[in-house]
This record gives sequence, C-alpha cells and structure tokens, in this order.
Amino acid sequence: MTTHTSDTIARTRSVTQNGLFHTAAGKNLVVPFVLITSLFLLWGFCNGMIDILNKHFQDTLGINKEQSGLVQAANYLAYFVMAIPAGLLAKRFGYKGGIVVGLLLIACGAFWFIPATNIGTYWAFLLGLFVIAAGMTCLETIANPYATVLGSPETGPTRINIAQTMNGLGWILGPMVGGYFVFSGDKATRSNSSLSTPYVGIGLFVALLLIIFALSKIPELHVEDSNRRPSDQERLRPTGVQFAAIAVALGAVCGVLYFFIVPVMKLLWAVFYMNEAFLPAVQYSLLVIAYFSAFVLVARNWNLFRRKHFTLGVGAQFLYVAAQTGIFSFCVNYVLENDPGVTRLQASKWLGMIGFGLFMIGRLCGSAIISQFRPNRVLALYAATNIVLVAITMAGGKIGLVAMFASFFFMSIGFPTIFALGIRGLGEHTKFASSLIVMSIVGGAIAPPFMGHIADRHSMRTGFAVPLVCFIFVACYGLAWQRLYNQDSHGLAALMVPGNSVLVEVD
Repeated sequence: MTTHTSDTIARTRSVTQNGLFHTAAGKNLVVPFVLITSLFLLWGFCNGMIDILNKHFQDTLGINKEQSGLVQAANYLAYFVMAIPAGLLAKRFGYKGGIVVGLLLIACGAFWFIPATNIGTYWAFLLGLFVIAAGMTCLETIANPYATVLGSPETGPTRINIAQTMNGLGWILGPMVGGYFVFSGDKATRSNSSLSTPYVGIGLFVALLLIIFALSKIPELHVEDSNRRPSDQERLRPTGVQFAAIAVALGAVCGVLYFFIVPVMKLLWAVFYMNEAFLPAVQYSLLVIAYFSAFVLVARNWNLFRRKHFTLGVGAQFLYVAAQTGIFSFCVNYVLENDPGVTRLQASKWLGMIGFGLFMIGRLCGSAIISQFRPNRVLALYAATNIVLVAITMAGGKIGLVAMFASFFFMSIGFPTIFALGIRGLGEHTKFASSLIVMSIVGGAIAPPFMGHIADRHSMRTGFAVPLVCFIFVACYGLAWQRLYNQDSHGLAALMVPGNSVLVEVD
C-alpha cells in the first residue's frame, strides 16, 4: 500500500511540475502532440468505416458472415506485412518521413475506391482496404510511440490515452458518416456505387494533412533505456537452453496461428479465383518461412525479446485487438439478431453513437484514471470486467445487447495501455519494438472470420466466445506486468564469459 501511494504521488508530482507535454529540460511539445493526434482521428475514422462493410457486402455481394470477415482480414493483414517496414522507415527517415509515407499510402487506397466501385468485385474493395491499412500501419507504428515520448516517461500512458481519445472520436464518426452513404436508400442494399463518396472524402482530407505535415517541424525524440547495461552495447545471444525454448515456443505459436489462418487463406483463395491445387503447398511453405523468419528475428534481437514485459505485451496486444475487432465487426449483426425490429441503418448508428460513444468516453475516463493509478492494474480490472460482460453477451437478448455495448467502454484503454506498457524503458529498441507491437494487430485479421464461422454454424452470440478467451489473457498480463518489468529492470545481468565471445545471462 505504501509503495502504491508513493508511486501515485510521484506520478502526480511529475504531471504538475513538468506537465504532460514538457521534457525534463522544459521544452514545450504541445504543437507536435496536437499534430500527431490528428493522425489518431484519421485512422479511427477509417477503422470505423470498415466495421459497417461486413453487413453491407453480405447484402450486395451475397456472401456469408465468414466471408465478410475478410474485410477485417485484409485490413489487419496489412498491419502484419507492413509493420516492420514501417519501423525501418521510421528508423531511416525519422518520424516525419514515416508519417508522409503513411499518408501517401492512405490517399492512394482511398482514391482507388473510384475504380473499385466500377470493377464491382470483392477483391477490388479488399485491395483498397489493404493499401489504406498499409498506410495506417506506418502512422500507428510512429504515432503511438511518439505520443509516449512527448514528455516524461511516467506520463506516457496518460498521453497515449489522450491521443487515443481522438481515435475514439474517429471510430464514432466512421460508422455514422459511412452508414449515411452506404445504408441510405433502397439502392444501397443492392449496389456498391455509394462507397466511393466517403473514401474520396478521406483521400482529400489526407491530402490536406500531407501539406500540413510537410510544412511542419516534427522533432526527433529519443527515450532513455531504463534497462540498459554496459554489456547491452554488445548483441546478446541466447544460450543453448534458450535457443531450445525459443524453438518450442515459436513452434507452438505457429501451430496455433496456422489453425486460425488456414480458413482465412481458403477464403482469400476463393475470392481471387486461384487454383485450389496449389493452396496446401502455399500454406505449408508460408508456415515454414514464418517459423524460421521468426526464429532468426528473435535470436538476432535477444536484447529486446529477453524482456518479458515486452514479449508478453506483443501477445496481449495480439489477443486484445482480436477481441476488439471481433466485437466491433459483428456488432451490427449481433444487434439485428437480437432485436429484429432494428434496421441496418439504425444498427450502424447504434454502433457509432452508443458503441463508439462509450468507447471514446472510456478513453477520456481512462486517461484520468491511469494518471492516478498504476496502468497495469487498471488494464487488469477493465479486462476482467469485459470477461464478465462478454459472458453475459453470449446469453443474448436485451441484457446481452446492454452488456455488449458496455464492453466498448471497458475495451477503450486496452490498446494504448498495452502499447505503453510493452515499450516502457526500451530505449534504442523503441521504434523496432513498436513495429512488432503494431504487427501484432494482425490478431484482428483472425478473429472476425473465426467468429463468423462459428456464427454461421451456431449463432452470433456463440461467436463471442472468441473475445472472451482473449480478455482472459489480457487480464493476466495486466496483473503480472509489474513483476515482469521489475525482473527485466533488476533481475538479469548480462555478463561476458572470459575467453568467449558469447554473452550469457545469469540471475
């Protein structure tokens, strides 16, 4: 209790003395923070738009819920593909260069919807969403860690939650604006022609942001590595036992991912009309490539991956985004299944005004709460609450509807808080670590098709078992984070063995 009180007092003193947006030297960083928050608004709007497309494509293209889950799959697979290149762009060209590249990609993807509506096939729309998501990956890889370093490290979780509040506003506007164009009128139920208008609007807004960022000064900032030791100047290599543990752990992860990704691959294969005879060979080849690439990545960056609060943070983010995306994606379907009197347009408004409204309010409240209490404990409490709410959602009916919308409030702090906790104290590894946490957003590509598969065979409410399991892991991560971080900071010392060039770790 004493430690908790002193930590709270220290955080409060840091905020009052230096402010949220001042460096230790007293430099004011409010203007860069305001510019960065505009990016949070942008990708929140784009993501909010996506969540109404599931039901729209089910009607206009005659696809089922499982197939409509490819909307999220295309979006979040782009995060997986683009995350590391985005991190390398930020490292090579700085924060500003990475932002410009991201905005260019979003503009290209948005304007692609003009020819896509003329083509009128599912793959054309998925391609546009993929390119937009590739641009959003660049922005998220840069903007999330950048928000955490625009002031003292202790107030990083508060800043990123404030910035993510604008993201919540974008989530509200996305389905409301998109629903107006997509679901209004009888023609909207049969045609995709109305999709070009909101996406052209996005393209024009992004063009304006490009001009603003090109003319603005975005300072390069670096965070101190709180876990750094003199021996960290050398690249750590895992010991033999650690190599074996890495091999086994990655094998288990790849096996689990393969179980979920195979249905997505089959759907993509059908959408792009490719020869099914080649599908098994491609699946196994990608699995082998992914396994060995991951093994090399972990082994070559052992300085980073040995830090448990980061490694488990990647897993927590993966599962959190899977849960969030699954709930967002099938909110409209769940409403229509549990209240047949509601129209599709009304359901999309409920998603925007009630669901994402609670989401944004949760971000605002969460920012205040996290500034006064330990972020990891708040994360654990919110995740535990969502476990209960999702369980009630699975019961269906009116009470299920209330519980589902309530879960939006308690999901609100998940992404920014896990992100801030995961990259805490990583120093020179921050940009690369950020790209890996952003890569873990690929969890959003897996949950919707899997939830849709369950819904097609049982019911939509049964599909909510997927986010239920995800929230259990997130709650455990929040509870264990402080102990993990303390171990990373104080429990390990990297030593050079005399006469040997291999670095080992000892307790």
